[in-house]
Amino acid sequence: MLSCWPAVLRRGGLRMMMMMNGEEGLSFSQKTILAPMVRVGTLPMRLLALDYGADIVYCEELIDIKMAQCERVENDVLGTVDFVAPDERVMFRTCSKEKSRVVFQMGTADPERALVVAKLVENDVAAVDVNMGCPKEYSTKGGMGSALLSDPDKIEAILRTLVNGISKPVTCKIRILPTLEDTVSLVKRIENTGVAAIAVHGRMREERPRHPVHCDYIQAVAESVSIPVIANGGSSDIVKTFEDMEKFREATGASSVMMARAAMWNPSIFRQQGALSVEEVMEDYIRYAVRYDNNPFNTKYCLCQMLRDRVESPFGKRLHAAQTNEEICEVFGMTDFYNKTKAELEARRAALQTSCDQSDQPKLEDDVITMPVRFERRDYPPQISPKMFLLEWSRKEKLDQPVYETEQRTQDRAFQSTVIIDNKKYRSSLWEKSKKFAEQAAAVVCLRTLGLPEGRIGEEHSGLVNKRKRDGKKYTALEDSESAARKRHMSEVPQEEEEEMICRTKVVNGVCGQTTR
Repeated sequence: MLSCWPAVLRRGGLRMMMMMNGEEGLSFSQKTILAPMVRVGTLPMRLLALDYGADIVYCEELIDIKMAQCERVENDVLGTVDFVAPDERVMFRTCSKEKSRVVFQMGTADPERALVVAKLVENDVAAVDVNMGCPKEYSTKGGMGSALLSDPDKIEAILRTLVNGISKPVTCKIRILPTLEDTVSLVKRIENTGVAAIAVHGRMREERPRHPVHCDYIQAVAESVSIPVIANGGSSDIVKTFEDMEKFREATGASSVMMARAAMWNPSIFRQQGALSVEEVMEDYIRYAVRYDNNPFNTKYCLCQMLRDRVESPFGKRLHAAQTNEEICEVFGMTDFYNKTKAELEARRAALQTSCDQSDQPKLEDDVITMPVRFERRDYPPQISPKMFLLEWSRKEKLDQPVYETEQRTQDRAFQSTVIIDNKKYRSSLWEKSKKFAEQAAAVVCLRTLGLPEGRIGEEHSGLVNKRKRDGKKYTALEDSESAARKRHMSEVPQEEEEEMICRTKVVNGVCGQTTR
């Protein structure tokens, strides 16, 4: 049916089908927007901007290669959706409050990789944006950001792939080119890809905030295309108050206005009633930072941007010395708020854990006992792990040591492990981001099924594992004995059999697996 429609209607087939079903996407007309800003556009700032009156908020630019490795995790304690990297860093955190108004901006130079990331996040955001304007080296050195402006064919490939591949609106943010003609020519090519809007920073790649914004370029772009144009770059020259945003929009002829530095300095610029004092805004920001467990160094960075020239004052130095969100709250006299909020979060965590303990009973699936268990390293003391407890228990009971069979899914490279001990198999039904974590999760399932301690922080001392010091360094007797036992065992096995036992690779139904002891 689509083949008989004009080409402009055939673009973005998924989004068109949604419109036919009455599902409209995010509108970019007549909006005030928080711009994407590295280290600033995290969840607390986005929520604060929305509270103050922003219509749409962009997250900071996130690089496709890093995001493609992330796992989507629903954080029931915080009420957020987290995209977690293999090293356990939260790369992107969002929540239901912003779901219909947050735009995910990525840095990319590859159409297929961009699509992988867009599909990963599309159900948790309102739109996806491609950064084509950042002039900083960390973005351009990989062919991303403003480096894309020199490759219009790649721009078209990336945007067409996204428009045709996801159901949410796709936008991009560019800088102007050296000539007006080249700028207009580029945005027309971008419009033909089917994007929902285009944001234009009215400066060239080599220009910086000290250079005046080229309102005439933005106006020419707005007059040359039929999609919404979002004007950006007026923080220093034009916009200092809420009313100035409308002046900037009129001066550029744009549909909407996007604010970066002016909002970074005081996000209450979005308030129609007028901006609040920076002191009040910083306290509002801290409340969100604590409530959503924001990285303390990110919290401190954003607060220092709001302090501006006062960052070297005695107060600013106290803030700069703070290392945790708790210490930041102490600087602002918000210790009571911090303690109350953390207590609420801990109570929620405990309630969820109790609920999980009651509902997550072992199940027999074929010949494997399973439970939905995820291994959390932070729940265990340093140098202590469930695998260590299980190994020591097997020795105490004079059983063969545990054997771990680990599989890896090809589609997302996640791992799942089965531990075999005393002729029984145990496995977590959840997939982990690393082989080590998958084995630990399997050990947890076994220990919990057998009613044995697993070494969690706060667990009663079991007597199975004892620490000792040697040569000024901490060791555990268990780790030493485990290593020695492995060496003795391996010395008795022929080389070929040893290699097969340590890492036996197989492929079953598209899944690659390893078996280890």
